[in-house]
Amino acid sequence: MSAAALIALCRAKNLRLATAESCTGGLIAAALTDPPGASAVFTHGFVTYANAAKTSMLGVPEPLLAAHGAVSAEIAAAMAAGAQALSDADLAIATTGIAGPDGGSPDKPAGTVWFGLASRDTVTTYHRLFPGNRDDVRRASVAFALALLQGGAEA
Repeated sequence: MSAAALIALCRAKNLRLATAESCTGGLIAAALTDPPGASAVFTHGFVTYANAAKTSMLGVPEPLLAAHGAVSAEIAAAMAAGAQALSDADLAIATTGIAGPDGGSPDKPAGTVWFGLASRDTVTTYHRLFPGNRDDVRRASVAFALALLQGGAEA
């Protein structure tokens, strides 16, 4: 689904959206705000690239970061929950990952991305390993995030 179609769906259902992005660096927010009428739907975009930003802006606990690392299901969930609570949006999407080409490890290779999708009563996480270069990983992450938001809006 295109961002424009997602915005139209959310407008029809009177749903508000927010983002909390690390590895995508605001690309999801940019996609969501590109279509006309986005201001009726999109409320907040948090770009929390550094761990300190995840903590100060979204309330991600430092001990959680220390225990699991920034690229994890636990942090994706905490980011999404923080964005949803702070924005009072109906749905919030979060991304945290390793776009590459550097920064990967055997356990978390480049292309690893965790997503968190928070609604008012649930948080669900998703893991993907995207192939390609940094741009490919970021573009695939945006497309997957939009699909997750669509699923949440249709539920």
